[in-house]
This record gives sequence, C-alpha cells and structure tokens, in this order.
Amino acid sequence: MADGLIVLVFGASGMVGQGVVRECLLDERVREVRAVVRRPLGTHHPKLRTVVTEDLATAGEHLVGVDATFDSAGVSANGLGEAEYRRLTYDLTVGIARAVADASPGSAFVYVSGVGTNRDSRFMWARVKGETEDAVAALPLRSWSFRPALIQPLHGARPATRFYGAVYAALRPAFPLLSRLFPRGVTSTEAVGRAMLAAVTGGAPQGVVTTATVNALARTA
Repeated sequence: MADGLIVLVFGASGMVGQGVVRECLLDERVREVRAVVRRPLGTHHPKLRTVVTEDLATAGEHLVGVDATFDSAGVSANGLGEAEYRRLTYDLTVGIARAVADASPGSAFVYVSGVGTNRDSRFMWARVKGETEDAVAALPLRSWSFRPALIQPLHGARPATRFYGAVYAALRPAFPLLSRLFPRGVTSTEAVGRAMLAAVTGGAPQGVVTTATVNALARTA
C-alpha cells in the first residue's frame, strides 16, 4: 500500500463497475487494478490487469496482496425467483468475499447493495441483499455496504442490459434536475468510484453508506 493500492474490481463490465474501473485508473493512489470478469473487457491501460474466469469466486494468485475489493457484480431481481436471485446475489457475493478474505485477510471490501436493502423486508430482493451484507460483514475484512439509489452513468458507462440502457437513455435529460431536487437520492458512476476510494483510504467508518454519503465522500476524494 505504501507504493500504491492494489484494487480488485468485480462487475467491471456493468455500469457501476465501468465507472469504478475508470476512477481507479485515474487515481494516483492506485498502483494496479485487477478486473475479474467472465469475458475480456476490451479496455487497455498500463495499470489494468484483466483476469478472465467463469467462476468469479474462484481462488487464485490474483486475490493475493490486495488492498481493496470493489464488488458490484450481480443481477436485477426482475423476472427471477428467490432461489435463482439468491444464487446470483448472496452465493456469488459471499463466495467472492470469502475467497478474498482467505487470500488477503484484513483488506477492504466494498459491496454495492442498494437503497431499500433490509434483512427484514417483505421484498425478496431487499431481504437477500440484507443477508448478503451481514454475511460479508462477518468475514475478516474491513467492509462497507454501498446503498445507492438512482445512479447517473457518466463518461461512457453503460448498463449491461438493453432494457436498462433504454431506461437510462430516457432519464438522461432529467438527471440535472433530479440531482437538484433529490441531492440525497441521486449519484453518478463517477461519484461511486471516487467514494469507494475515499472510504477504503480512511474517509468513512465501516458499515452502510447511503447515497448522500457517497456524494459527500466523492467530494473529498
């Protein structure tokens, strides 16, 4: 860490992950970014190392010596039953976190959850994400759960699915107004990436990070 942070990014092909990778590559505090993906990103940078694997939670030397992990891998609950959503959310995230904890115990881990997450919620997705947050927090890692609400994609970041791409394209003209009207409910991919770096370098106590805190942290990064 004295020579710069080594950062792991999961979900780098998604909208949030794209923004996180960008901010890490731009930040002088980061020495190396290891993006763990199922398919090559098609992005090249001297600080970027792409690790392609079908099983994102697999052990490997790429997990060793890591200072911070930023995990935005996962899927929307739309159209999924609880068993499948749990497999792609709880099982995947906790599997990744356990592998990181085994290889780099005590390192920082940021999980992108979502606003409304609650282990006691009547909504399936909120319960599963709440249980996921708890399981990650119980591991030998320094952990944060980011719960952003509406995220504006910036600098070319794009949603991974066509449906959400259309939604964000429709919202694009409204984002400036929404940000003014709801400053505690709207953030951006840039702010999320900057806030993650700020949190793991001492800017925020471990635990839940709301949209308002994301924006505040981003301004300090």
